[in-house]
This record gives sequence, structure tokens and C-alpha cells, in this order.
Amino acid sequence: MAAIRAKNTGPELLVFKELKKKKIIFRKHYSKILGSPDIALPKNKKAIFIDGDFWHGYQFINLKKRLPNNYWLLKIEQNIKRDKRNRIKLKKEGWQVLRIWEHELKNDPQRALNKIAHFLNRKINSKRSRI
Repeated sequence: MAAIRAKNTGPELLVFKELKKKKIIFRKHYSKILGSPDIALPKNKKAIFIDGDFWHGYQFINLKKRLPNNYWLLKIEQNIKRDKRNRIKLKKEGWQVLRIWEHELKNDPQRALNKIAHFLNRKINSKRSRI
């Protein structure tokens, strides 16, 4: 488990690179708000979480049948609950939150990047150029 990265994963680096190309100013792993989103635009109150499929429970109903022991089952269930709780609190604080799954970036990177661009361009079109 020591080799598993929590920050600067492959999918995150792909998004960081694209946002920098488009000259979008953002904060990486913004620890000043709950959940430390992978990408944050504090001025616009926008947060993006790039979540790993396994760790954050993508299609967990199917996955839990295959997990070898209760440790992983409990760990991922807690991650899912924490993520949901954090998103709800952030939204109550006025943040707009987008979640991108690891498989979205791997299977169709352009579509995922367009989804991020659309999210970032909402309500800030007059302040910055489109992605």
C-alpha cells in the first residue's frame, strides 16, 4: 500500500496539465476546505474531486462481492460516506462540486476534460476565456 499515491495520480496530472495549457488558475489539493479537493477555484467556489474507482467505491455494489475481507469492505464504505458528507457540507457552504471518476479519464479523456471545462465555464464566462 505504500506505493499507492493519494496525490498527483496519473488522472490528476492529466487534468492539471490541460488546465495549465488553457491558462486556468487553480489550486491543487486545496486543504483550506473540507475534503481537500484535487482542483479548487476558491474565488469562484468551485471544487473538483478526481476519485479513484476502487478507493471511492465506483459500482461498489458489484465490487463488494469480490472483496477478500471485511477490512476493504469497511474502508471503502467509510470512504463513500465521508465523500458524500463532505460534498453536502461544501454545497451548503456555497461551493459547486464536480466529481470525476478515474475510469472516465482513462476511457475517454477528451469527454472528461470537456465535462470539467463545462463545469468551470459555468457562471464565470465573463471573467475568463472559455477552455
